[in-house]
Amino acid sequence: MTQKENRPVPLDDQLCYAIYSAGIAIQRVYKPLLDELGLTYPQYLVLNVLWREDELTVGGIAERLALESSTLTPLLKRLEAAGFLRRTRNPENERQVVVALTDQGRALRARAGCLGESLLVASGQSPAHLGELNRDVRELRDAIYTRIDGWNAPT
Repeated sequence: MTQKENRPVPLDDQLCYAIYSAGIAIQRVYKPLLDELGLTYPQYLVLNVLWREDELTVGGIAERLALESSTLTPLLKRLEAAGFLRRTRNPENERQVVVALTDQGRALRARAGCLGESLLVASGQSPAHLGELNRDVRELRDAIYTRIDGWNAPT
């Protein structure tokens, strides 16, 4: 092999880097808005899961976010301390912790609605184009997870 053949592919030519760096750019757009809400981006993701389906187990939230429960627990503790959710043991299975929104956590949903609009403005893209891009990236993610460990995104 020649030296040229051993060179890594430039980052800008790697899909993984494009997706990674786009995620960082999006988080930078969201950060000032999330700061106003008193949330980090991972906390916002947890709340999004609960806004769609309240009263989930820690394991159920972890599955939807493709995280380990041990990674999620500190986020949940901080959200509980902030008054956005409560954690209780499942009376039918004491090993499970059920996470539910508080009134304050439900009220935050309306205030967080502006994040999508900020992405549209910052990107200069149409909602239709961003929707197509979202679909394509989800399909890629799901295809990869299906082949590596069987994780399936919730519908």
